[in-house]
Amino acid sequence: MATLLFALALAADPLGAAGAAAEPAPVVAAPPTVADADLREYAAIAGRKAVGRPVGGPVATADKLLLLARDDKGYPTIGASIGFPSRQSLPAPPAGTLAIVRLHQRSETVVPGPTADDLAFVAANRIPLFVIGEWARPAPMWEVAWLDGAVHYRTIGEVGEIGPWRE
Repeated sequence: MATLLFALALAADPLGAAGAAAEPAPVVAAPPTVADADLREYAAIAGRKAVGRPVGGPVATADKLLLLARDDKGYPTIGASIGFPSRQSLPAPPAGTLAIVRLHQRSETVVPGPTADDLAFVAANRIPLFVIGEWARPAPMWEVAWLDGAVHYRTIGEVGEIGPWRE
């Protein structure tokens, strides 16, 4: 069910507003594999504002997902906000998603950081993923991206300081 919600989060009406066959979608360039600075800053602000808020729905321990896109003026915005089972791999993001913020309620790794599922998601989809840990305050944050043919991650500090890329 979560996969279905994820796929429908940004789905377009296939028949268009008038009920006629939809025009072919314009060719959209693939999102960058490393987030732009404004998108990274927006992810840090919007993501950390969601820390500690309850997840609605049937799974109380679900991770929170924020799908980031750009509005009609080019500014970063939250395209969708959903809960997703914490031990489940993310499916491919819907078209128009530029980055995803995933808020983990619990640390699932020995050394805090992105999980193996987070790294696999970025390897498969080549889209930036921001991971925020809700288990600590201030909430730690990492950026996971596809760089030079491999998945790398780095820490994003509370006041915007960015750590070095690690594999």
